Amino acid sequence: MATTNPIGSLFGRNPFSALQKHMRIAVECADMVPGLFEAAAAGNKAEVELIRSRIFEREEDADRAKNKLRRRLPRGLFMPVNRGDVLEVLNMQDSIADVAQDIAGLLYEREMEIPAHLKDQLFPYVSSCVAVCHDALKIVECLDELLEMGFRGREGSRVEKLIKELNKAEHETDEMGMALSRTLFKHEDEMRPVSVLFWYRLIEWIGDLADYAEKVGNRLRLMIAR
Repeated sequence: MATTNPIGSLFGRNPFSALQKHMRIAVECADMVPGLFEAAAAGNKAEVELIRSRIFEREEDADRAKNKLRRRLPRGLFMPVNRGDVLEVLNMQDSIADVAQDIAGLLYEREMEIPAHLKDQLFPYVSSCVAVCHDALKIVECLDELLEMGFRGREGSRVEKLIKELNKAEHETDEMGMALSRTLFKHEDEMRPVSVLFWYRLIEWIGDLADYAEKVGNRLRLMIAR
């Protein structure tokens, strides 16, 4: 969207459309994670492999979009936002795609089975963490309007509210992750030690999806406040 803000027009290219495109791809990677666990729970190895391949493809697309934005981001002083802030947001977004790829790779390579005692908590946890990624995307999609309004006014207040809601949602996923880890701890003796290790890692990585999404929102808050 072209900005009508004269300051934005004067101080360089708007990097937000490329940032938004990258975030959409990153969230697409996260969106495929629930299907991975559903396929693993069903013992459908072919579906796990298919989804894994799709995540890897989209993660590569995210890398290409990231590198393109880095190359084209102006290095001069006259930008509507701080260049370093944009790169920080970009890195947090890219981490969402990277973590989705890590989860897919581990589920596929280790042929992970879903323990029965984890299923009731696992699937809501995965869905909630992916939902937090969508909350962050919603904020990133507001950046054009924010620039147009000079990062103030009604749109600024709306984004601040969205960021607070994002923080609350991510905190709730933290609680879910800790509860899931406690359940795993109770059943450790029923599982192979190596499986226990990898499940703790998976629980952490699933939570990282929400954690990096929250970091996107918090970094945008700093960008807007400057």
